[in-house]
Amino acid sequence: MPQLVCFLSVLIKYMKKITALKMEEGRKKRVAVYWEGQRRPLRLEVDTALKERLTVGQEFSESELAHLTKLDLFYRAENAALNFLSYRPRSEAEVKSRLLRRGFAEEETNAVLLKLKEQGLLSDADFAEFWKENRQAFSPRSQFLTRLELKRKGVANEVIDEVVSSLDDSTNAYRAGMERARRITTPDRNVFRKRLGNYLRRRGFSYGVINETVERIWREVSEDNKLY
Repeated sequence: MPQLVCFLSVLIKYMKKITALKMEEGRKKRVAVYWEGQRRPLRLEVDTALKERLTVGQEFSESELAHLTKLDLFYRAENAALNFLSYRPRSEAEVKSRLLRRGFAEEETNAVLLKLKEQGLLSDADFAEFWKENRQAFSPRSQFLTRLELKRKGVANEVIDEVVSSLDDSTNAYRAGMERARRITTPDRNVFRKRLGNYLRRRGFSYGVINETVERIWREVSEDNKLY
């Protein structure tokens, strides 16, 4: 019995009681948690305070406090990831790189990525499809260049193959070329060919596709008197 009393007294000694909870103002919402016997508060994410149902008078052991701090790191990383995703879809590699650059550890980062994927908020297949459709709508380019861009975003080859295989270089070169041709006002065939060809080359199209496209567009704009 004396040993049990001694153990309980030691345990009580290391328990920390919450004395106050205060919402802090600012762009990043934080809750300041004040503890008995401590001057400086522990600043936690609002999500941490809400999900863990923190209340004044609640007591924590050292291990429970360490767990709370760990949970807060997870919620901070999760909020940072969600904010990053709010602007546009991202690849898994982009989100991971972002979190690591923000100073989050590998453990919190991987846990957040797993949760986002389970919730359907992070998918390389969906991201690759978005990237392809966006390029198709606003800036048509070749299979090669689209593949290279997705590769640089960290998307796996098998995902890229499935998404990019539907792209037609001849169609995209023509669409991109016609848009560009409106800005080339020279009546000189060679100058026209050179300018449009260089433009399509920067879009990743092959020599064969470029040559065929430039000839086709030259004939069409010449017939419509668009260059004169």
